[in-house]
Amino acid sequence: MPSDLSPTARALRTLEILQARPGTTADQLAERLGVTERAARRYVGILREAGIQVESARGPHGGYRLRRGTRLPPIVFTQAEALGLVMAVLDGQPAATDADDPVGAALGKVIQALPENVGRQAAVLREHAAAAPDRDSAHPDPATTSALVAAVAARRRVSITYRSETGNEWAAEVDPWAVVVRHGRWYLLCHSHRADAIRTYRVDRVSAVGQTPHEFEPPDDLDPVAALEENLGTGWAFPTRVVFDAPPAEVAPWIRPPMGRLEPLGDGCVLIGSTNNPAMYAQEWLATVPFAFRVDGGDELRAAVAAVATRFAAALAPKEV
Repeated sequence: MPSDLSPTARALRTLEILQARPGTTADQLAERLGVTERAARRYVGILREAGIQVESARGPHGGYRLRRGTRLPPIVFTQAEALGLVMAVLDGQPAATDADDPVGAALGKVIQALPENVGRQAAVLREHAAAAPDRDSAHPDPATTSALVAAVAARRRVSITYRSETGNEWAAEVDPWAVVVRHGRWYLLCHSHRADAIRTYRVDRVSAVGQTPHEFEPPDDLDPVAALEENLGTGWAFPTRVVFDAPPAEVAPWIRPPMGRLEPLGDGCVLIGSTNNPAMYAQEWLATVPFAFRVDGGDELRAAVAAVATRFAAALAPKEV
């Protein structure tokens, strides 16, 4: 941070830090401000003198935080922050270029609240940008997502109604560990009491959420993203087992997590997983792997691979005259 900033500017920067990182300690605040710890405490004092309620607590979970419900001054964006926000929204929700879209309406309100010079640039970007939708992305219902996130935060078991890719609908009670966004899709990582196992469900296929009185504790060492990647290929209707004649290190870069778990096997490796869509597994995933393989398990996958092979063989057959 520039050394010539005024005390007021540093106090405002202190406010930004506490908004973004509740629980920031005095030494962390000093490091981010580029000042001494004593000076950092002085800027906290300036905020308190201005009527902003900053609480402090000692101990391993202590630090400074704004009291809940504190009324803050208007948020001010730099031009780079404002344009970055518009770009991120359009990237994730192409329909936000339309003012009638709920996200588009919210984005319009944000743009209107920006200072004129910054807001003008953001409005021009939104008006003239053309965002192509990602065919693999899916947008869940905000109310459903909010209910799941609230249950994650409260560590409260929920009952969900879920619709599978094949259209089957069923209900289950789950311990919601995390909501994870991956490549444009929102997933619920949870422990399913129906399956008595870890499961990953697409949030856009959850049609109902209800809280139960039961609480739960997630695993202490939970890494939501890693756990999601590890479990995307498990628990589906049709088992798959594919053997490759190449070592795991060479095959691994071509394997997507939903395909299953890759393990060494002799001089090659084996991919063990499951799927609800054997045709997609064969055509879009296995067909792209540039190594010899054989389907060692899963009748449905074997049939799907045979169908792809027949179609490709027909494409090379001589044309009848």
